[in-house]
Amino acid sequence: MDTEPLNHDPLVEVGQANDLARDLLVIPNLGVELVPNIGVIGGDHSVLVVETGLGPRNAEQVLAFASAYAKGRKLYLTTTHFHPEHAFGAQAFAGKATYLINRTQAADLEAKGPAYLEMFRTLGPHIARHLEDVHLGTPDTIYNDTHELDLGGRTVQLRATGRAHSKGDQVVTVPDAGVLFTGDLVEAGQFAIFPWFPPYDVDVSGLDWLEVMHRLIATAPQTVVPGHGDISGPQLLADVRDYLESLRDETWKRRDSAMPLETMTAEIKSLMIERHPQWTGQSWIEKGVACLCTEHP
Repeated sequence: MDTEPLNHDPLVEVGQANDLARDLLVIPNLGVELVPNIGVIGGDHSVLVVETGLGPRNAEQVLAFASAYAKGRKLYLTTTHFHPEHAFGAQAFAGKATYLINRTQAADLEAKGPAYLEMFRTLGPHIARHLEDVHLGTPDTIYNDTHELDLGGRTVQLRATGRAHSKGDQVVTVPDAGVLFTGDLVEAGQFAIFPWFPPYDVDVSGLDWLEVMHRLIATAPQTVVPGHGDISGPQLLADVRDYLESLRDETWKRRDSAMPLETMTAEIKSLMIERHPQWTGQSWIEKGVACLCTEHP
């Protein structure tokens, strides 16, 4: 997720889908902003799609791809959190797939979805076009903390992580393949996305996010599918944890000093870029500093 004006079309390229494991595909985001990595996970009798892409036009392509891949198997849809490129195409799946998410994500979608829809429509004509005629999806199944989805010979675990990048974050684990879908809890080659937009949305928590990362690392996945960026191994989880720790430490080292916030933020941003010169999304560093300034152990 980004909130800077975009001049490109955030199209999901279903033709670029890659096999990740047996009966498990990922449609990669190919480094395109506002395109998530999308999972298609199969079992003997059902197929689960993870993420919709931005808006119904993208989601219709994903649905057509998944339907052809399923070859008559039952379809399910889940989303890792409520943000537009992950969940605002769910309407395309209505009546064709069972949509299931955790209770807190469902509440996020209902309470914050309309405002995010309006905000994203201001990000340029390409984005606005994808968000024409969007109707926020209504989940068919809502679970509390965890849900085990039987696809037939394969069980997929859906797990609400608690507040971090958003209040309703969810990870998707495919235990037999050692694959973890993280949504925007993890990005590859990009600074962590802090959707810190006071007074409209301040639910992101750097400290809770760090706790979530420690728990995800303990699950020891073999393969990590981030919300955006290249699929990687478990080191990616450690990279995000280490960045969040360094951002917290550098922020807390300065926040109680006489240093003006603007000076402090510029100093930390410069330091983070120096440590990660290849990472994109530099504007999110400032949001992270602002968030962490409000948090206490």
